[in-house]
Amino acid sequence: MKMKTHIPLGTPFQQKVWRELIRIPKGRVITYKELAKRIGKPQAVRAVANAVAANPDAPRIPCHRVVRSDGSLGGYSGKGGVATKRRLLKKEGVDLSI
Repeated sequence: MKMKTHIPLGTPFQQKVWRELIRIPKGRVITYKELAKRIGKPQAVRAVANAVAANPDAPRIPCHRVVRSDGSLGGYSGKGGVATKRRLLKKEGVDLSI
């Protein structure tokens, strides 16, 4: 049985982004642009990136699974920054040579 992840307090937009982050399967990554499309706001890539960065519950809400369109990792606001993002993705089996 899959446990339900609690969505922290935030704006309705942030919560929508965070709910979608939970849907990204372990070991997979998507781009900020794809995330914006998934929430029905394809032009809001920057706002989506800001909501991802504001995630107060990383890595439980897996914002580390979102990368830039060019395949680079981008940032990570969780403890340890990008080094932690790289470690989490590697642990999940993501090929970081992209």
